[in-house]
This record gives sequence, structure tokens and C-alpha cells, in this order.
Amino acid sequence: MSDMATELIGNSVKDKLAANEVVLSMTVRLVRTAEIALIAKTAGFDSLYVDLEHSTFSIETTSQICLAALGQGIAPFVRVPSVSPDYITRVLDGGALGVIAPHIQSAKEAAAVVDAAKYPPLGTRSFTGGLPHIGFRSVPTERLFSAMNAATMVTVMIETAEALENVDAIAGVEGVDMLFVGTNDLCASLGIAGQLQHDRIKDAFARCQAACDKHGKRLGIGGLSGSPEFLKELVQRGARYISTGTDLSFLASAATEKAKRMRAL
Repeated sequence: MSDMATELIGNSVKDKLAANEVVLSMTVRLVRTAEIALIAKTAGFDSLYVDLEHSTFSIETTSQICLAALGQGIAPFVRVPSVSPDYITRVLDGGALGVIAPHIQSAKEAAAVVDAAKYPPLGTRSFTGGLPHIGFRSVPTERLFSAMNAATMVTVMIETAEALENVDAIAGVEGVDMLFVGTNDLCASLGIAGQLQHDRIKDAFARCQAACDKHGKRLGIGGLSGSPEFLKELVQRGARYISTGTDLSFLASAATEKAKRMRAL
């Protein structure tokens, strides 16, 4: 990020990615209270994202989690249920440091997300005073726009065959910071549902990584927490943002293991 953004907002996932560090993320779709941000911090995560596409969370609940994450130094993102500007603006104003945009099929659609997420001159995001990212301080508008544009991440999901065909053009959109491969949805779109290590998926990751390398973007991965060796291979090739799983899956997995051990007694 810029020095101005760091001064106003602090360090972020953007800084870690710029330093070529691996960023670990927790997906939130079950726990509706601020404690989940503290748990993410204690567990050692760099980021969390609230999944509004696959949960019944309200924007109010989402904002409270984002505020708690900001206070813990955990970068909060929101996977919006649609890419309409009203969703994007509201979650960003509520405390998110970026959006994860699903169902992006083309460079034009990716550019529309950037336009909604960024202040002028990079986009058309509407201005409101009193942002939580800067502690609701009063900051000159031009300085605020510059800092927030530098700090706010725009991530677009590659999860369909059509998006994969257009991946180079999507990665080339100015203002897009990261491509995030939704492995399960991409498998389904390619007609190989559930085959997470199919040759076509491996080729898809190679194409996405090549597009990121070409345009100076980062690659994120979702849906491969159960395939550690494949995940390791992708990280070695350049993937840097890793979605490790959901709070729901973490709870179910730990509870199942504990019950199994107790039953064995």
C-alpha cells in the first residue's frame, strides 16, 4: 500500500501479498458475533472473509465482524452475494477492506466491480463521511480517497468455464488485485464435479497463474483445504491467498474428532 494508506489504516493483506508472503484466510458463514475475529487472530490467520453468498448474514452482522477484525489487525473481506454497487458500497462502508466478487465472466464485469469499489478517479464509489477504517476521523477528501483506494482490495472469482476462457482479459483489468479460483464451482462448470485434481483443473490453475504473473496480480485458492499436496504445489507455483475453510467446517471437524475420541474410551 501507499505510505498514506499505511499511516491512516495500518498494514494489510495487500502489504503481505506485495512482499510475496502467503496469506491464510478463514471463511465466516456460521458465527455471527465479533468473537470470530478474535478467534481468527488467535488461530494465526491473516484474513477472514464473510461469505454473504452462502449465508443468511445481514449487512449489520457483517459490518460488526469486519469492525472487530479491523481492531485485531485481521484484514476483513466480504464475498458479496451479487456485484450490484449497492452491496459493494455498503459492505465497504461498513468496515470491509475489500470485496470478493462471484460469478465474474468477463473483463467488462470485472471493471464494473472496480468502478463500484473505488473512489474517483479510479471509480465512482459514493463518498460518505466517517469511515471505520480510519477510526471515524475527519480526513481531507482527496487524502481519504487516495488512502482507501490503495487499501481496498478487489478480488474476482474464476469459477466457470466462460471466466476461464476470459481469464487473461480479466486479470488485465486495472484495479483488480487478485483472481480467486472457486475450485468446486469451476469443476462443476467444466463437467467434472468433485474431481478437484482432474487434469483440466490443474490446467485451469496454470492458466490463472500465468494470467496473474503476466499482469502483476495475485492468485487465490478456495476449496482445496482437503488436498494439501496439491495445494502445496500451487503455492510453489505462485498462489499466495489461501482460503483454508469455513468456521462451520472447522467446528464440525473438531467436534466429530472429539466425539470419536471420547467414544473410543
